Amino acid sequence: MRDFTLKTYRTLLESFQRAGYQFQTFEEFMVHPAKGKVIVMRHDVDELARNALKMAQVEHGLGIQATYFFRVVKQSNVPEVIREIVKMGHEVGYHYEDLSTANGDITKAWESFETNLAYFRQYYPVRSVCMHGSSTSKYDNRLLWQNHSLEDYGLVGEPYLSIDFDSVYYLTDTGYAWDGGRFAVRDIVVNHFGLSFHHSQQIIEAIANKTFPETALILAHTLWSDNGFQWFFLHVREFIRNRIKMAAKKHPVLAKCYEKLVAWYWKKM
Repeated sequence: MRDFTLKTYRTLLESFQRAGYQFQTFEEFMVHPAKGKVIVMRHDVDELARNALKMAQVEHGLGIQATYFFRVVKQSNVPEVIREIVKMGHEVGYHYEDLSTANGDITKAWESFETNLAYFRQYYPVRSVCMHGSSTSKYDNRLLWQNHSLEDYGLVGEPYLSIDFDSVYYLTDTGYAWDGGRFAVRDIVVNHFGLSFHHSQQIIEAIANKTFPETALILAHTLWSDNGFQWFFLHVREFIRNRIKMAAKKHPVLAKCYEKLVAWYWKKM
């Protein structure tokens, strides 16, 4: 089974359903967490918004509601996609990176955050936000909340601030692998469960063997694709990018070059 395709994604979701797991949006989980086996399926729409729509369609077809965090960059912020995802009953949240884009200026960052939050609330009554890792920035976007509270903005949660990951298993497909967390810069969670997966098939087997945790927050980015060319291109790109990110941690000059390349990508693409 070729991994990180929409076909594989559907198989993974069906495996959870057969095993008796319920699916909740992040907002639902924060307000009224379900009892028993629960999966919170979260998607950070960093780019490829139309891939997000295809994933949302797969979930909708299975009666599943998920949470989609959108950025303001044009690769993510595609109004017609956001509207379609909302129509299907999914939750939409704001994937904020305002402290990074404001170069650490807290006043400008809050002005930007409030403007962008109001923008996304045109499409959905946003009650949850999630920081974007902004791996090439020296600013951690979560620092916005040092002197403000989520409640001040009518928000019920932020995954990296509001979830007890001692009791909720965190699983992410960062780097096109379920064990790619080593390539992450800020969206890092300590694994207290003693579990590690590389391929989706391993997760499916753990579900069948009843060794998968009963409560989990799963981050699936929007790189899952049935298009062979896109799938191959993304695998190659992620492989190269992951190695550059690792090397950049040790070599300042490479880190600076990578930062400029990333800035160009988000501006031009």
